[in-house]
Amino acid sequence: MTRAFVFPGQGSQSVGMGASLADAFPVAREVFEEVDEALGQKLSKLMREGPMEELTLTANTQPALMAHSIAAMRVLEAEADADIANAMFVAGHSLGEYSALCAARSISLSDTAKLLRIRGEAMQAAVPVGEGAMAALIGVDMQAAQKAIDAAKGDGVCEIANDNAPGQVVISGEKARVEAVCAGAKEFGAKIAKLLPVSAPFHSSLMAPAAERMREALAEVKIVAPATTLVANVTAKDVANPASIRDLLVKQVTGRVRWTESVNHMTAEGCELFIEVGSGKVLSGLIKRINRDVQSLNVSEPGDIEAFVKA
Repeated sequence: MTRAFVFPGQGSQSVGMGASLADAFPVAREVFEEVDEALGQKLSKLMREGPMEELTLTANTQPALMAHSIAAMRVLEAEADADIANAMFVAGHSLGEYSALCAARSISLSDTAKLLRIRGEAMQAAVPVGEGAMAALIGVDMQAAQKAIDAAKGDGVCEIANDNAPGQVVISGEKARVEAVCAGAKEFGAKIAKLLPVSAPFHSSLMAPAAERMREALAEVKIVAPATTLVANVTAKDVANPASIRDLLVKQVTGRVRWTESVNHMTAEGCELFIEVGSGKVLSGLIKRINRDVQSLNVSEPGDIEAFVKA
């Protein structure tokens, strides 16, 4: 069965993430230890014990989710003979794109951890806390979401940040404008319009200072062709050239996450099974909404390894 490995983004974190993998598999422990060393921080202790308020700080969440994903992927490779080079694609949602590249040996684990720490800090610093916001519009397509944005009062920035699945669009921008869009979204078919618990307006033009910081950071990092093809967030197309990957990672900071298009592209190319590697089951749920004819499963805990082998 042709497969893709996909990697979750922010919002999938939880206290205790990765702990059972570290307890059960030395190869997972090695991943967490390497990330701790790269960051000069006991991030693994924070992941295991919390507090949640500290874990959800963007600069901690991003490398933590990546560490859990890579630990799970390394266990799959060691225990289930899951050679990522045999996959049709890898892809990740937002920061998950870094996890995908690390899993595919395009960027080293230590460099990925450092890049995500910089990315988290830069994104948080780009807009003062309280001035930006993101919101989920449930029940609308992209066209209706854009109409809601265009109709909302105010001149502030508000843009489509994520096309997650049919009927689930995320908007991002200046808080007052985002709130205004939410207030009027039901007139354009939204069943629910709710602010998300995030600390900055990710994937909007307000993140331009963070994009420039990432351009500088990525210029100093070695990137090689991934072991299998990456489907990029901002284009929903294949990419393997290291220079192109570097450029797209910069654009991704301000660009839209085209998740629906990405999944549709992979299925159109023949992908039949999506394995979500890491915390939570957010992507598995989205994939089911995008295409009910494909299979998906999640690998997060030791018990998931057996299920993967059976699948």
